[in-house]
Amino acid sequence: MSNSSSITQFLLLAFADTRELQLLHFWLFLGIYLAALLGNGLIITAIVCDHHLHTPMYFFLLNLSLLDLGSISTTLPKSMANSLLDTRAISYAACAAQVFLYVFLMSSEFYLLTIMAYDRYVAICKPLHYGTLLGSRACVHMAAAAWGSCFLYAVLHTANTFSIPLCQGNAVDQFFCEIPQILKLSCSESYLSEVGLLAVSLLVGFGCFVFIVLSYVQIFRAVLRIPSEQGCHKAFSTCIPHLAVVSLFVSTVMFAYLKPPSISSPSLDLVMAVLYSVVPPVLNPLIYSMRNQELKDALRKILSWTFCCSHKVPITLHK
Repeated sequence: MSNSSSITQFLLLAFADTRELQLLHFWLFLGIYLAALLGNGLIITAIVCDHHLHTPMYFFLLNLSLLDLGSISTTLPKSMANSLLDTRAISYAACAAQVFLYVFLMSSEFYLLTIMAYDRYVAICKPLHYGTLLGSRACVHMAAAAWGSCFLYAVLHTANTFSIPLCQGNAVDQFFCEIPQILKLSCSESYLSEVGLLAVSLLVGFGCFVFIVLSYVQIFRAVLRIPSEQGCHKAFSTCIPHLAVVSLFVSTVMFAYLKPPSISSPSLDLVMAVLYSVVPPVLNPLIYSMRNQELKDALRKILSWTFCCSHKVPITLHK
């Protein structure tokens, strides 16, 4: 038995017991991590470098890619390092930092997905008011509000979680520090305050999800009335990927946090955590780039320019 004041480190869940499987986990996660870095990095570069993409939709997509890079960098590198070094340890401070960053980045991403649904709703259902409702200043304010409010939200969650006395050991049944798994280590009813805060957070998140669904109901109704087949295709090509990302994120998070304890198990929790923390940052660039012709054209220009520059023969001047 121990309490939170004497805990100096936590033990994360190991993916495997044998050295061979640990190395397999390391290489698998390394490949996923590099794919996420490459995909999101290309999207960020394309949006920054191509002035044709300096629009509200791509501004929010830029923010989404930044959040994806941050969220996957919060969880995977430590897990990979533990597998490579054959350890499970993470320091108390590093665990608290992981909780803060994960809550901050993932909640910001969900709020940003809500803003992106509003952006698509205004663009398709109220195109004449788009420039007024989503000007450059309004976009910056909405993004700043999402980042700022989620920063304070993460501070509140982290401070509340790590102020709870812990006496059920220091083994966290997850490959990264996550609030529900840390609450399992509490030794008093003081954890109920954090459970209540999580419940309120889920209600707010559900409200955002309802807003997203209603926005897309209006969008699809408007799209089906578009006489032009090309306009209809363009609208669907920007909305369906966004809806797919939201559905994957919301369904896995809600199942992981709201499932009854009777069906809870470390392996199921692990699979769900991978689905909502690892898969979206990898899939987002793929989904948005595959169905977005403007983004594909910008990426093609950047890649062709990079290829040409790398093969350019240097010219030397002789006196």
